[in-house]
Amino acid sequence: MKEIIDYFVSNSTEILVELGPLAGVFLIILESILPMLPLSVFITLNIISFGSIYGFLISWLSTILGCMLSFTLFRYFFQKKLDFFIQKKEKNRLKNIMSAISNISFSNLVLLIALPFSPAFFINIASGLSKMKTTKFFLAIIIGKIVMVYFWGYIGTTFLESLTNVKILLQIILLLGIAFFLSKLVEKKLYMK
Repeated sequence: MKEIIDYFVSNSTEILVELGPLAGVFLIILESILPMLPLSVFITLNIISFGSIYGFLISWLSTILGCMLSFTLFRYFFQKKLDFFIQKKEKNRLKNIMSAISNISFSNLVLLIALPFSPAFFINIASGLSKMKTTKFFLAIIIGKIVMVYFWGYIGTTFLESLTNVKILLQIILLLGIAFFLSKLVEKKLYMK
């Protein structure tokens, strides 16, 4: 099994290096639109192909771009239709859910985005359909995706070692804590709710 994985990774990274960083950007943006694609694999391939710093930056910026694209599409094409649907109903649980999403605290949004196993596509859609400010979502994506990309980049390159290495798990927990603290500072400075 290890031979098959090594063969796939070496061939995929060769193709990615030949196509250049735009291929890595395209794959991650495509994953933001088609959530069944494996983001963790694309981040890992970017980091293996382009190095830990450049691969990380490609993956992080692409993820931000993809999330904002998804958010914007749902904001401008579907939000008014959802509002119309909600207004037709008097007692509507959907209205309460959308209100909760709109009013989620900035720090909780950052943590939700930063968690590697959170459903990013759903978060993008729900945020786009809600009344959440675009600035709030954008800043939360910038901060939260750092942790998520780091996690998948590091875990993807050394999956089994990461699960048993306490040092790596502590680094991820520390990054989550830093993301939470940073989100609290931004929330306080910009008075975000």
